[in-house]
Amino acid sequence: MSTNSHDSTTVKPSAGTAKHIKEVRRRETLLKTGALQDAIFKSANFSSIATDAKGVIQIFNVGAERMLGYMADEVLNKITPADISDPQEVIARAEELSTELGTPITPGFEALVFKASRGIEDIYELTYIRKDGSRFPAVVSVTALRDDQNTIIGYLLIGTDNTARKQAEEALLQAGALQEAIFKSANFSSIATDAKGVIQIFNVGAERMLGYTADEVLNKITPADISDPQEVIARAEELSTELGTSITPGFEALVFKASRGIEDIYELTYIRKDGSRFPAVVSVTALRDDQNTIIGYLLIGTDNTARKQAEEALLQAGALQEAIFNSENFSSIATDAKGVIQIFNVGAERMLGYTADEVMNKITPADISDPQEVIARAKELSTELGTPITPGFEALVFKASRGIEDIYELTYIRKDGSRFPAVVSVTALRDEQNAIIGYLLIGTDNTARKQIEAEQEKLDQRLRDQQFYTRSLIESNIDAIMTTDPDGIISDVNKQMEGLTGCTRDELIGAPFTNYFTDPGRAEAAIKLVLSNKKVTNFELTARARSGKETVVSYNAATFYDRDRKLQGMFAAARDVTELKRFEKVLQENNIELENAKTAAEIANLAKSEFLSSMSHELRSPLNAILGFAQLMQKDKSLSTPKQKSSIEQILKAGWYLLRLINEILDLAMIESGKISLSLEPMLLDDVMRECQTMIEPQAQETGISMDFPRFESPCFVHADQTRVKQIMINLLSNAIKYNRTKGVVKVTCSLSAPGRMRVSVQDTGEGLSPEKIEQLFQPFNRLGQENGSEEGTGIGLVMSKRLIELMEGEIGVESTVGVGTVVWFEVKLAEEPYLAADAADELAAIQVPAQPGLTPRTLLYVEDNRANMQLVEQLIDLRADLRLVGATDGPQGLAMAHKHLPEVILMDINLPGISGIQVLKNLHEDPATAHIPVIAISANAMPRDIKKGMAAGFFHYLTKPINVNEFMNTLDVALKHAETAAAPGQLKQ
Repeated sequence: MSTNSHDSTTVKPSAGTAKHIKEVRRRETLLKTGALQDAIFKSANFSSIATDAKGVIQIFNVGAERMLGYMADEVLNKITPADISDPQEVIARAEELSTELGTPITPGFEALVFKASRGIEDIYELTYIRKDGSRFPAVVSVTALRDDQNTIIGYLLIGTDNTARKQAEEALLQAGALQEAIFKSANFSSIATDAKGVIQIFNVGAERMLGYTADEVLNKITPADISDPQEVIARAEELSTELGTSITPGFEALVFKASRGIEDIYELTYIRKDGSRFPAVVSVTALRDDQNTIIGYLLIGTDNTARKQAEEALLQAGALQEAIFNSENFSSIATDAKGVIQIFNVGAERMLGYTADEVMNKITPADISDPQEVIARAKELSTELGTPITPGFEALVFKASRGIEDIYELTYIRKDGSRFPAVVSVTALRDEQNAIIGYLLIGTDNTARKQIEAEQEKLDQRLRDQQFYTRSLIESNIDAIMTTDPDGIISDVNKQMEGLTGCTRDELIGAPFTNYFTDPGRAEAAIKLVLSNKKVTNFELTARARSGKETVVSYNAATFYDRDRKLQGMFAAARDVTELKRFEKVLQENNIELENAKTAAEIANLAKSEFLSSMSHELRSPLNAILGFAQLMQKDKSLSTPKQKSSIEQILKAGWYLLRLINEILDLAMIESGKISLSLEPMLLDDVMRECQTMIEPQAQETGISMDFPRFESPCFVHADQTRVKQIMINLLSNAIKYNRTKGVVKVTCSLSAPGRMRVSVQDTGEGLSPEKIEQLFQPFNRLGQENGSEEGTGIGLVMSKRLIELMEGEIGVESTVGVGTVVWFEVKLAEEPYLAADAADELAAIQVPAQPGLTPRTLLYVEDNRANMQLVEQLIDLRADLRLVGATDGPQGLAMAHKHLPEVILMDINLPGISGIQVLKNLHEDPATAHIPVIAISANAMPRDIKKGMAAGFFHYLTKPINVNEFMNTLDVALKHAETAAAPGQLKQ
């Protein structure tokens, strides 16, 4: 009681006045409340209000001033405690006491002190109203103040703010209830030790988690003995470094922080009795006596693999309470026995959007739960437990109130009305008499798991649908279908396979594929053929059924793989060809006619080639005259009228167009007839891109089109014909420019489309193509409605590109969006960089020829359009100081270089741009100045017919790529020796 407050209630009596003497005595009697009274009145944690017998406030301490916002002068001798109390609660209390005590009690101050006036101990809950109108729940203890004659002269009301849970009696009550819940819970391991660490308490949760019974560990081991020893050592080292003091590995490392009053929660691996391990989160609290001496430690652990479902909220008692309620991962809600919320932690605030003040002593957890789910839960529990359960809070805690472990799913409703699924664990809180004094509901946000479950359900349904679809496809097939593993063991079959073999699906699955054919060896050969070639077509086998019936089948199979391209087995179909065999004899009889037809076709094809060759000559000759005379007329100054010039330009334009059309038709005809020859070898894609860029950019600049070509960080080799790839690229780029929009863009990209395949894409920003036009895109002479447009074209370029790509074992395709543009792409195989066939370095060293003073190196000419191949030969010639190499990249350049340098030997690629290597050879042989030079073919065309054709054309020797170093050098030496004897007069070099 402050001095000021005391003075404010003191009445100074006049000398000798009996009235004042009586007042002083009354005040003195009022203050005789025991040895602790002075401490209570001075405390700011308690509101101490003393009244006279009528209830008028006489004392109002600093705690009352702090809690209620009034100064003592504002209430003393003016109001009663009923005036600062909730009037409805005062009325309700009067009614309850009237019923309980069987006597009418007037609402007002009498209701607050009636029990105390009858000598009955009275502590009750009441809502106080502050000066500013705000409210707070209080626990009020009432004592009647009596004089020496035991007459009531007033009352003492001591109140505590119940929202802060600072009243000692209530806090101890809750602590006891929570402690009991902890030690009875199977979800927490609660281990208490003495000061030395020897286990004294080992609860049921510890027994369940660790597999020991309490008797096996009590007074025998420390918690360090059930912990991972390496982690205990590591923890000791870390703490020693962190705290700057030496800490011994063992129990001391587990409790060192707690022994110093430092909050300690850590992760540790516990080892069960059976040796298995699990991660745990351990909270350590030092247990102290009244003198603050450590008498032991409490280690509360949770199995961290089970996602910490409810354990933190159960640890509200003791030193870990603050850590628990600061957790944002769990909503911890504690209620009284009627379900009214008393505790609402930060996790609950975060999840539900309410502050603690908004819900405490106001609502129950049922008010923040989905009402329909609460009703449904009440019905389910009523049926399950055979007793009627009221929808509402009772439905949420009924099992827990009966001592049944209860974890359920429920939808919580946030303050803003949004919802989220929660997993809720409920524990009944009991006092020392085992009476329920409240409930603890620990909730976790289940949204993420629900989303995962929903996605998993979708995936499972898709899988079931796919399995059903796959099974329907297999069963609907008219052929006998089976799948096997790579060893030929059957893994699945359809009904037709059961009919073919006379065996059930269960009998077939797991049996060797070869068991069901008359010739197991041939069946085994079929499996090997599939594995080596990845497929087999029309392999004839004879199936034998259980009944002995034999059926000739056409066996078709292919390997199949998982998404990582790992071989899983074979998918096979066996078609009954019995009926087909019946017609074989008829077919054999018709073979003669087929052979005759084949011969006729070959003759027709030869005639077609001869016709094309003749047509080429016959068409080119008059066309040459037309173009020649038209050009002369264009230069004739006498023909200078605009009309004449326009006519001549039209003749030239039509003539050049006709020439290009003839060339493309002849090329297409050669492809269709199989006469075209390709040189498939490793080629540097970078080179082709640069050359095409150089060739096409002037055309793009004329039309205002911007070009974007890729840049390669490292050399990129593909397996293709360099000349034909360049031809395809120029065709695609020309189309992209011609059919683009004004100031459009052409973008070229290169990317890996699949393992071992390179995709080249040409994208334009033109008008795009509809699906109908895309279907007609690769039809000869079909210009998709552009025949009357301003751009010239034949409608053959894309057809030729497609045929050439397919001949190079590639693929071409189109993607287009109307109004956006078109992407034309083709794919070819990736290739390794060309290599030397010699394996050992000393082999190359042995080839080296040192330079000889005074001897002029002999000259080699290499005609090759593939830069990688040119560089490879350059490396080989560098080993020979007696030779020097000059190069040409096409036929005309090769002829010019041959006349200029007159080399001793010429190396010649077959497939060259412009004219072929065979035509260059013919021209060299027809010229007396170069006819004597031996020409060695170096080509990727390595088939015997190619070599035979090359030698017949007159090559000195025919080498195939990749180059074998020894063979190359030996052939070169033979050719050089031949050159010495066959040189033309006057051409022999010293």
